[in-house]
Amino acid sequence: MAVNLRSPDPRSLFPIDGVELGWAEAGIRKPDRKDLLVVRIDEGAAVAGVFTQNRFAAAPVLLCREHLAANKRARALLVNTGNANAGTGEPGLAAARASCDELAGMIGCDARQVLPFSTGVIMESLPVDRLIAGLPQALNRLAADHWSQAAETIMTTDTVPKAVSRQVRIGEKSVTLTGIAKGAGMIRPNMATMLGFIATDADIPLSMAQRLTQHAADQSFNRITIDGDTSTNDSFVVIATGRGPLRIESESNDLYVAFRDALTDVARGLAHAIVRDGEGATKFIEVRVEQAASENEASRVAYAVAHSPLVKTAFFASDPNLGRILAAVGYAGIDDLDPARVQMHLDDVYVVRDGGRHPAYREEDGQRVMKNSEIVVRLQLGRGEAATAVWTTDLSHDYVSINADYRS
Repeated sequence: MAVNLRSPDPRSLFPIDGVELGWAEAGIRKPDRKDLLVVRIDEGAAVAGVFTQNRFAAAPVLLCREHLAANKRARALLVNTGNANAGTGEPGLAAARASCDELAGMIGCDARQVLPFSTGVIMESLPVDRLIAGLPQALNRLAADHWSQAAETIMTTDTVPKAVSRQVRIGEKSVTLTGIAKGAGMIRPNMATMLGFIATDADIPLSMAQRLTQHAADQSFNRITIDGDTSTNDSFVVIATGRGPLRIESESNDLYVAFRDALTDVARGLAHAIVRDGEGATKFIEVRVEQAASENEASRVAYAVAHSPLVKTAFFASDPNLGRILAAVGYAGIDDLDPARVQMHLDDVYVVRDGGRHPAYREEDGQRVMKNSEIVVRLQLGRGEAATAVWTTDLSHDYVSINADYRS
């Protein structure tokens, strides 16, 4: 059950001028479920993406990189669930190319203007014939207000569809941003999340779109972890249609900063939703590291805590066995860390002072916090001014069951 996360109200998801979405039940893996999504994009949009750093990157990831590098303005996204088309070698690439070719012919664009995405089981052949057969149904359903259905279509082990939408005033102009994402397991993104798509009606140059996409990913999806596993299919794409009143031509003005913050806010909302819907999760945990010598150092410490099975199982049990957190800090790889300068708070409870148990700390105070569904661990290293935060979950019996039964 997701942690304080509900399905989005379709009425809260604003259409983006220049983007239409349609879905199909193509039977990619299971019958009678939404599993194929087409996002049609009007000409002239700036589309940028960041992708997994996993060396076994899936065929659609390789093809997306190739198509974006061709400097063609993307006209469509093609997303299937149930099959990752990863670990499939040359046949997998051929299947991804065939699906792009078919969709391009149907909507009248170059095949390099189609960006393919897949998610699901690894090392199984993509049923490309079923995918192609589902395209007419998806195209017949194209509409600007289908964001809710699109969020449902890209789900795999997710229990809740994930979507965030904002309308923001920047200067004298209004800008709209709407995004969807999927992910619940195999989450330790090294660029973005398993799948995430945000569209906006802002008018921005293509080169700026790429930098904005990377920044948003770094401040959101690259700060989450559920199980420490980086997927083969991680992809995050931003579409700027240019159909709205906001135009940004330079990065050296307040409009750019305000828009960057709005985009990052939407991305962070989607990233948090992924953590809240983590497989088997019962707790949403923020690990905040302060007073580090560098942001990289802060990130290493935060991830050491967030990845520790001992820490995560203690949170699941609501057991304030908080020495496990200190142990994780100690093995995070900071050779000259001085434990005597480390402080730790659990929400409002001062647990560790100067490297040891705070004299006023009481076990019942720690247990009171550990029973909460949302918890903040704050660590101060006493080494500098850098800080970061990582969002994670506990580790429950259900996580094991979900992943043991995933293919059945």
